[in-house]
Amino acid sequence: MTQDGTSQLNQSAGELMKDLSTQTTTLVRQEIELAKAELTEKGKAAGTGAGILGGAGVVGLLALGTFTAFLVAALDTAMKFWLAALIVTVVYAAVAGVLALRGRDKVKEAGPPVPEQTVETVKEDVEWAKSQSRSESR
Repeated sequence: MTQDGTSQLNQSAGELMKDLSTQTTTLVRQEIELAKAELTEKGKAAGTGAGILGGAGVVGLLALGTFTAFLVAALDTAMKFWLAALIVTVVYAAVAGVLALRGRDKVKEAGPPVPEQTVETVKEDVEWAKSQSRSESR
């Protein structure tokens, strides 16, 4: 039965195509809205996390500055000041290099931000549309 109460057998091919077109348009709109909602949700979560990480970075930088002064002062008791500062700088540069390489690898692993749920439902919708067109052609 269709929305107006007639059976599908009484509908003309034109009416069936119109119904299919309307349903397809509605389905595409719904999928676009789902994708927007999913990406908005992911964006909000990422934005909140980025803000928190930014604050942690600032505080961590302050702590690192203080720690650097401590290390240079501690090494200054055993060697010249300039050598102590150079040693601390080289150690920090090595740590930064290792972190940069690991970070690059993690970004590559993450891949592009794709609305996974929407992709899955679109695949299901395509299968549904194929099955509808097969059953209507019979």
